[in-house]
Amino acid sequence: MPDVSSTAPVDVDQWIVFDVHKNSLVAGVLPAAGGAAEVTRVENTERAVRRFVDRVGERRRLAVAYEAGPCGYDLFRLLTGMGVACDVIAPSLVPVRAGDRVKTDRRDAKKLVRLYRAGELSFVEPPSPEQEGLRDLVRARDDLRRARTAARHQVAKQLLRHGHIYRAGKKSWTKQHQSWLCRQRLADPLAHSALCHMRAHLEAIGAQLAAIEHELCQVATSEPWCDPARWLCSFRGIGPLTALGLLAEIGDFRRFSHPRELMSYLGLTPSEYSSGDQQHRGHITRCGNRHARRLLVEAAWHYQHAPRLSARARTLAPHVPTAVTTRAWQAQVRLNHRHRTLTGHGKRSTVANVAVARELCGFLWAAMTHQPLREEALAA
Repeated sequence: MPDVSSTAPVDVDQWIVFDVHKNSLVAGVLPAAGGAAEVTRVENTERAVRRFVDRVGERRRLAVAYEAGPCGYDLFRLLTGMGVACDVIAPSLVPVRAGDRVKTDRRDAKKLVRLYRAGELSFVEPPSPEQEGLRDLVRARDDLRRARTAARHQVAKQLLRHGHIYRAGKKSWTKQHQSWLCRQRLADPLAHSALCHMRAHLEAIGAQLAAIEHELCQVATSEPWCDPARWLCSFRGIGPLTALGLLAEIGDFRRFSHPRELMSYLGLTPSEYSSGDQQHRGHITRCGNRHARRLLVEAAWHYQHAPRLSARARTLAPHVPTAVTTRAWQAQVRLNHRHRTLTGHGKRSTVANVAVARELCGFLWAAMTHQPLREEALAA
């Protein structure tokens, strides 16, 4: 995970941490000189926050933080708009004392403000309003996709309970299978009514999903997403929807100083438990952003096939820097060889695919951060 540094000014007068809730904020205030933390409850409104900040001290000499959570980044944008340095704390990385079994808002505020002043907290990179909007739309599509899968299972399992089994083809939810579904009639009128309602629900989800995918395809061709989306689409296994998903979840690739940071952020690095002379590495950590990790693992499956230049890549080539196109081809050659090597040595295809996804992160990071090609680096 990238090391997001604090934005706290050098000459801080007051350290403040908010424990944020829907209707209220519990503020822990600690002077820079030391002493006991003072806890205050504030109404969660813009007017109340402004009054509290002006009462505490001079804005440019305050350091404010709060934990990332369901209330989003409105408080962050309000405080930064006021000229107050604000950090967003990563909740999963807050140090926890062993044996601490009491949790209240006051205790949380006091603990966090002490850790904040001591420099023991880790922070997240808040997204821009445009990135957050794209993230909401991409995740709405993902929710609809999972809802469609659940609705399909409900329809299929009800037909199975009543002895209606599709035998005309090997795959379900093709046009032939859906035509077969429409012809099915259950003997009991109430059961058939339930089937009709579930099919109508499934059709409604399908219409919503088609509408949101059409909107996302339009977003992929508009500013500010068109150029980075084209660069990502130059890589095999990445289409417009996957490219937008990666941009929404990762944001600016340049905030990672090394590809290993991106791999760690996505939870694609192996876990390790080593001590003394013993070394043990296990499965991937699966920490960090699961949405982007899923997209990369799905894209990595395409690299089990022999390298080839697709029609989409040829179409995008005039609109993409030559270095990106060259790197995308290098990724095909390298990752296909990697997949064949791992499976040839007895690795399961799923394990090999995750290893390919981890290396694909490196190629994407290099392309999106404009890193020079290996040949150019050697020539320099």
